Amino acid sequence: MTRPLRKLYVALFLGVLTLLLLWSMRGILSYQAPNQFSVLDGNLATNFESHYDKQFPIKQIGTNVWAALDYVLFNEGRPGVVIGKHDWLYSDEEFNPVADGQQHQRDNLALIQGVRDQLAQRNVLLLLAIVPAKSRLYPEHVGDNRISSQLVDLYQRFHSKVRSADIAAPDLLASLQAEKSSGQLFLRTDTHWTPLGADLVARQLSETVKRSLALDGEAQAFVTEATKQKPLLGDLTSFLPLAPLFEQLMPEPDQLQQYQTRLADEAGGSDALFADSDIPVALVGTSYSANPNWNFAGALRQHLQRDLSNHAEDGQGPIVPMLKYLKSDEFANAPPQLVIWEFPERYLPMANDLGDFDPDWIAELKSNSSKQRLASRNSH
Repeated sequence: MTRPLRKLYVALFLGVLTLLLLWSMRGILSYQAPNQFSVLDGNLATNFESHYDKQFPIKQIGTNVWAALDYVLFNEGRPGVVIGKHDWLYSDEEFNPVADGQQHQRDNLALIQGVRDQLAQRNVLLLLAIVPAKSRLYPEHVGDNRISSQLVDLYQRFHSKVRSADIAAPDLLASLQAEKSSGQLFLRTDTHWTPLGADLVARQLSETVKRSLALDGEAQAFVTEATKQKPLLGDLTSFLPLAPLFEQLMPEPDQLQQYQTRLADEAGGSDALFADSDIPVALVGTSYSANPNWNFAGALRQHLQRDLSNHAEDGQGPIVPMLKYLKSDEFANAPPQLVIWEFPERYLPMANDLGDFDPDWIAELKSNSSKQRLASRNSH
């Protein structure tokens, strides 16, 4: 921030404080004590506090005012969002370096290989779906924001590492870039993809499966139908606390077309999808897969022509849901033929809270992958 802007910011700060002080006097002067009260039991103080909050909700006002100043003067929101051009919002996780990020990358790559080996012990195939960052697919809306050198080529490095470890992982970035002209693939105000972007990824993954990871059993016909369209203020708008005072400054909501997928010969909808306990595919991942708004699981069913069980979770990242699935009774008793692991690239350099898992088991997952890397180097 330049010196003139800093002075302006301080002046605005003092001016707003003065206005808030004058406004607060209305709440004090308009207070009338109840007819009966006692100063000993605290009821009078509670009554005054309740009245004051109603007359002068300072916390909400202050939040709105400072958010508006940051947004209008400096094009900034709360930590968590990066504001681009044309009302496009991005997660700051796509831009900012992560402390100890290199070590976390090594740990997570080791866990990915360990997961692959655990699945292989049960003759289960792994297909890794690396979801590219929104800023990588839509850099034209980023504006003057700069991506950290730690992250600038993260997708390419991630994809190269897993392919060199013989893990199936199609280049989803290239596929999405090739289809940008077909429609919006990521939401403007949200971290996630649109149903169109999810469908394109599902189609690419299905082509990979049919080409090199053929599934046993008969194909099933699924159909996807549009349901309703609704305005969506995406998850990134929560870092712009402008409402209610400055709600007009908020970016325009996205328009989300929703879809539902069902068996072609079933009129009853999604309940029929899990009638057969022998489900050949398991989907594990993050909110990209768990949230029905994007219909990613449905699109996979349609393009794979197979049913699947969905073990993705919101707010847990991709590593924890996968480890939970490997420890589940469902995997122990009825392993699928294929696991599709949806893994947004930005999670690769992040730490994971693995406190709920046996540390010896986690260490074993990592060490097995390390031994394989060492054996591979020695064989060349």
